[in-house]
Amino acid sequence: MPEFRKDPVTGRWVIIASERAKRPAAFVVDKAPRQEGFCPFCPGNERHTPDEVMAYRPAGSAPNRPDWWLRVVPNKYPALVANEPVKRAGNGMYDMINGMGVHEVFIETREHNKHIGQMDVKQVEEIVWAYRDRSIEMAKDQRLEYVMIFKNHLREAGASLEHPHSQLIAMPIVPKRVQEELEGAQRYFDYKERCVYCDIIKQEQSDRERIVCESDLFISILPFASRFPFECWILPTKHTSSFHDIQKNEVTAFAAILRETLDRLRVTLEDPPYNWMLHTSPLRQGENVYYHWHMEIIPKLTRQAGFEWGTGFYINPFSPEEACHALLPATAVVHDVG
Repeated sequence: MPEFRKDPVTGRWVIIASERAKRPAAFVVDKAPRQEGFCPFCPGNERHTPDEVMAYRPAGSAPNRPDWWLRVVPNKYPALVANEPVKRAGNGMYDMINGMGVHEVFIETREHNKHIGQMDVKQVEEIVWAYRDRSIEMAKDQRLEYVMIFKNHLREAGASLEHPHSQLIAMPIVPKRVQEELEGAQRYFDYKERCVYCDIIKQEQSDRERIVCESDLFISILPFASRFPFECWILPTKHTSSFHDIQKNEVTAFAAILRETLDRLRVTLEDPPYNWMLHTSPLRQGENVYYHWHMEIIPKLTRQAGFEWGTGFYINPFSPEEACHALLPATAVVHDVG
């Protein structure tokens, strides 16, 4: 029988309709042919991107030279621009803010076709360090309220270039989805005097039905009220609300569990298109007791249609318990390194 499941953070209801389920192989997406030809993100093509704002390269190396192992550049076609103050305006009943913000691209590796799940953990660590470094830099700009770091993998998930990359958009407002999480987490804390995400972790560690992998410092789960087949969350096991406060040993552990989770998805679903988003506390809020930073990974395996758009419900044809079982090997420990 189908069942309604309630997300304990946002209060959003999801329909788990397992009788509509198929084998995991049925979720394999027919992907567009790989693009051939020129790639502006490959080493040697640095002049075809805006000048880098940060890079990891040998000491003494000049900027915008091809000896980097990770680069961060402004997006050539930015959604927001940084060179003006925030201007709020009204036109009758309508409110507006000018498009002030920052839009950057993380070129994650020199290798054109390298999936994060196949990278050396050290390179994934470097990616996480870059996210932290740029988040801290954004926090210095008093015009900005929120930093969203996200990745679109493959064209079907919105990537315009195949070379492994992720993005940062910093903005002067807190996005609605994040605000809903903040409000839901605060309601739960006001009622129970505990962090809802910490309670989710304890529940999952008790049930052991939806854990993809775990370590002492991080856990990867398929959430109880999963909106989509094989939706995964990665959370620090220790309460912390701001990603940019991540410490050295946590960077190593996060890189390891991120790599393992993405590799499980890559193998089981034959390299599916996916999006992931890093949800963290707003820049001006500081550490708080009720919110918990986390990453949400959403494979693009199903499409939303009229019912979903009309009601706000999601229909998930593959339960998180079934998906967890499919993500072989069975639930395992990812040992912390360092």
